[in-house]
Order: sequence, then C-alpha cells, then structure tokens
Amino acid sequence: MSILVTGGTGYIGSHTAVELINNGYKDIIIMDNLCNSSDNVIDKIEKITGIRCKFYEADIRDEKALDKIFSENNIDAVIHFAGLKAVGESVKKPLEYYDNNVNGTIKLLEAMKKYGCKKIVFSSSATVYGDPGVSKYVEEMGRGNPSSPYGETKAIIEEMLESLYRAEPDWTISLLRYFNPIGAHKSGLIGEDPKGIPNNLMPYIQKVAIGELKEVSVYGDDYETKDGTGERDYIHVVDLANGHVKALEKLTTPGIYVYNLGTGNSYSVLEIIKAFERVNNVKINYKIAPRRPGDLSRFYADPTKAKRELNWEATNRNRRYGT
Repeated sequence: MSILVTGGTGYIGSHTAVELINNGYKDIIIMDNLCNSSDNVIDKIEKITGIRCKFYEADIRDEKALDKIFSENNIDAVIHFAGLKAVGESVKKPLEYYDNNVNGTIKLLEAMKKYGCKKIVFSSSATVYGDPGVSKYVEEMGRGNPSSPYGETKAIIEEMLESLYRAEPDWTISLLRYFNPIGAHKSGLIGEDPKGIPNNLMPYIQKVAIGELKEVSVYGDDYETKDGTGERDYIHVVDLANGHVKALEKLTTPGIYVYNLGTGNSYSVLEIIKAFERVNNVKINYKIAPRRPGDLSRFYADPTKAKRELNWEATNRNRRYGT
C-alpha cells in the first residue's frame, strides 16, 4: 500500500512516517515545502527504520507538483498534515492561513480525485470545538466557533470534506481532532524543532533550558484551575502518530469517521514546567503574563470512541513530559 504523507518532514508527520513503516507500510511518499522543517528528517527516518521514504520538496498549492507526485506513484491513501499551524500568527496573517490551509487542501483533493485516490486521513484539531462551555470534549458536540483563523481553517476543511463525501459517497475520510502533542521519538533523532520562535510550550521550555531564550511566558495565572494556569490534554507524539496508523487501517469502508486523539486528562502549564525541571534537573525561568485572547481555561479529550472503534489509546504516559 502506497501512502502519501503531506507535511511529512514536520513534527507529527515525521513521527507518523516512522510508525507507518514500523507497522508494515514500506512505500511511504513524503511531500513538504520545508517552510518549518528540514529535508534532513528523511535521513533520520531512514536511520530509525532502515527504510528511505521517497521525498518531494513541494507545496500542496502547486498543481504541477501534485500532478508529478500522483503520476509517478500509485498512491492508495493520503495522510494530510501540510498546513500552517501557529494560532497567534494566524490572527496576524489570516489570508496566508486560508490560502495555505484551505486552498492547499482543495488542490490536494482535486489531485486525489483526478488520480482516483479517495482515501484520506486529515490532521484536524480540537480547536474546531471552539468554546463549548465544558472541559471534556466529545465528538458528538460537533464544531463550534474556533477562536482563531487557524482553527477556522481546520473547521472549514472538515466541512469541505463532509460536503465532498455527501456529493461523492465513494470517499473514505477520517477526521482526527487531536489535542496538544508533546515529546519525541525515543531515538532522539526526530522531535519538535521549529524554525524561529516556538509556538508550542515544550520546545519553548527546551530553548529556555539551553539558554537560547530567556524565559517562558505563562499566559494567565487566574484561571479556575488547580494552580491558576491553563490546563491542556498533552498527548505524546508517538501515541498521536499511532492514532493515524489506526485511522488509516479503518479506511476500508466509505464514510466519514471522526475521532478525538487525546489522553483524557489535563495538565497545567506550571505542571509541565515543573515536570521538565524534575526530569532534567534544570531550572526553567518563567514569568506570568496577561491572558491571551481566545485562550480557554481547561479542556481535554474524551478518547472513548477512538478506543472503541480504532482500538487505540494513549500508552506513553510515563514519557508524556519527556523528549
């Protein structure tokens, strides 16, 4: 089975490529425009697995590149990660996010349809729930009003895929709404290594730990949580990657399948910082900053459906804070 992984040199994409190979999928094609990653990840995936993925440096908005990829490979299914993902940046650059994420997905789907590939696992997000007024998110809630253009692009793409299935019910589509990825592969060869200033908590903590950044800003300490700081469902990236493998395995019958991928627990920003300090025997400088618009106090996944239908659950809990 030949699998195209868009955004496959990125954080979650690279770990998913490794887990696909570990589960017997040897024909992996990766495309990435390298806007927030490096092509040396291909070498690292090969070092971990012994298999070299075919790689195309290309943007999903590039129709000629997509034609080349699909014409040169007999692709059976796509796992779609490619997209811009920084919430704060999306507020400042909304048009770039709509163009890259939504328009890019349209181009990808058009190419898939042209070449008769109608199986896709889409990297969605818990942000599509918006603020439902509860902490525990279940798939039956449906989509709310996302608080950022980034979240809106994920919701629009979900709606677009649902509309596509209604129009053409021979598509098989999995929407994976996941929470806060953290950690790295046990080899230490791949992990979250963004270009520039990190947008996610753990790589920011790491850069403070090695002296590249001065301190971590903790946005708000007056939430109604255990220590006043925001709480999130932090899921180890290898668990998340395995969730994509399980979702791929379910693409046997046409339909729309929606799953939360999370641990079912929430941890505060200060808990994450303190855990990193304890495990690595370092001191992390941080400061309390004002709340950011759109941030919620606490939310976490109900992963029951994924466990029941995909036989998947988070198992790397002893490594959740590590790298």
